[in-house]
Amino acid sequence: MRRLFSFLLAGTFMFAIACTSSQKKADSAPEEKSAEVEEVVADNTLTQSEKDAGWVLLFNGETPEGWRGVNKADFPGGWEVEDGTLHCKGSGQGEAGANDGGDILYDKKFSNFHLKMDWKISEGGNSGIFYLGQEVEDWPIYKTAPEMQVLDNLRHPDAMLGKDGNRQAGSLYDLIPAKPQNAKPVGEWNSIEIICYKGTVVHKQNGETVVEYHLWTDDWKALVADSKFPELNENWADVAKEGYIAVQDHGDDVWYKNIKIREL
Repeated sequence: MRRLFSFLLAGTFMFAIACTSSQKKADSAPEEKSAEVEEVVADNTLTQSEKDAGWVLLFNGETPEGWRGVNKADFPGGWEVEDGTLHCKGSGQGEAGANDGGDILYDKKFSNFHLKMDWKISEGGNSGIFYLGQEVEDWPIYKTAPEMQVLDNLRHPDAMLGKDGNRQAGSLYDLIPAKPQNAKPVGEWNSIEIICYKGTVVHKQNGETVVEYHLWTDDWKALVADSKFPELNENWADVAKEGYIAVQDHGDDVWYKNIKIREL
């Protein structure tokens, strides 16, 4: 019995030592991270995964390389590269003062693509993003291209015009309203995406799909005929299957950055 008691006592002592040692190891082990740390990406750059997926930059943040005025050979004086952005210098006269700048385009046509960029608008400002646009002598590009609206929804009168908010930020201008309407206020950056594939077009704003439609269909032609531009019905109804990406000079300060595209 005494031997059995001694054996049990020794076993209990060894078990206590083992538990204490295990606890010390657990206490000294580094804490596991509960969540992955998001990769911080500098503006106007691509991650390796984006490069591998076929994304390319349309703006390097340092020069206007690749950009020029619509129906012009040069980059217009009304625009500048400022702090890593393409900046349209506001005239203070709205659309009437846009003559020194004018709309600018990236000098390559795209057909099926996924476009991303960020925009920031000035107080009371108005601008837009065109796609599948064409250059026609003496014509502004809006006569040939669908437009994703860029706007200060709180102050610019266009936000109250049109139908059901179809001139507010993110909308297919004057045709389909952005829903939900999730544009951020003046001074904050908005992230947008435009996906165009064989006539199916999607607008995304700040991570949410806000517009979806289909080019060249009867529904599309009816939308155009009922829009602000019925006289442009032939041109808009026959939007080209390949065209330019452009941004609008509406006479107001607006900034664009992180402009990138992946051809589909």
